[in-house]
Amino acid sequence: MTETPDVFDARVAGALAFLRERLTGDYEVDEFGFDRHLTDGVFIPALRPLYKTWFRTEVTGVDHLPKEGPALVVANHSGTLALDAIMLAVSVHDETPDQRHLRLLGADLVFRMPFVSELARKSGATLACNADAERLLADGELVGVFPEGFKGVGKLFADRYKLQRFGRGGFVSAALRTGTPIVPVAIVGAEEIYPMIANIKPLARLIGAPYFPITPTFPWLGPLGLLPLPSKWLIEFCDPIPTEDYADSADDPMVVFNLADQVRETIQQSLHRLLERRPDAFGT
Repeated sequence: MTETPDVFDARVAGALAFLRERLTGDYEVDEFGFDRHLTDGVFIPALRPLYKTWFRTEVTGVDHLPKEGPALVVANHSGTLALDAIMLAVSVHDETPDQRHLRLLGADLVFRMPFVSELARKSGATLACNADAERLLADGELVGVFPEGFKGVGKLFADRYKLQRFGRGGFVSAALRTGTPIVPVAIVGAEEIYPMIANIKPLARLIGAPYFPITPTFPWLGPLGLLPLPSKWLIEFCDPIPTEDYADSADDPMVVFNLADQVRETIQQSLHRLLERRPDAFGT
């Protein structure tokens, strides 16, 4: 659809205003390196076509996120390349009334990679450790965590939508210490974007990667194999799990384990429901 002159003029004016602010330094970067100005002006708009048009993302339950104040957003992880984390951040920004930002917690590998590390920091991500998570939650931020880690992202397509182990539940401890509600999130769609049919472990060890994927398109099609398949995405934010009553139990392994298991089971059941709603992985 062709833009009207007024819309085009508004876009040009907005772009010029953004450039002027960048050139004059009229923007702020927080202590973690988060550049809200760059994220809102460049990153989110660049990712929005992937989110809306390519993946045709549908979101439910976004009202379970607090309009203000902190929440720990816990989601399943998959897809060979972690586009689910990026799309979840776009979802939180675009679907909340005040366009809130999701501060993602990333693996140390992300922050060891040149350029990727810089992009991650500027878009609001930080290292997945309890200290940083607790500081962000104490500041009233929405914090996103993927407890499956590389076990989830790097699993074979045959194991799709089967949640992997959640580790030691460090995310639960961070929520308990700050009295922050936990919002489980189920993401359907990421499993199909790069279906991993094999993992070449010796090659992964050689290059220092957690896995080396073989998919129907990679490495056979070269760079084209990095284009994600246009699967249909469904994202569901589940009922929040309050933690105020467990403030004194952050170091109790049984309490932490039980809450982590409750979160995991909530996500798994939500995945089953979403898969029933989406019988065709590549339909509309």
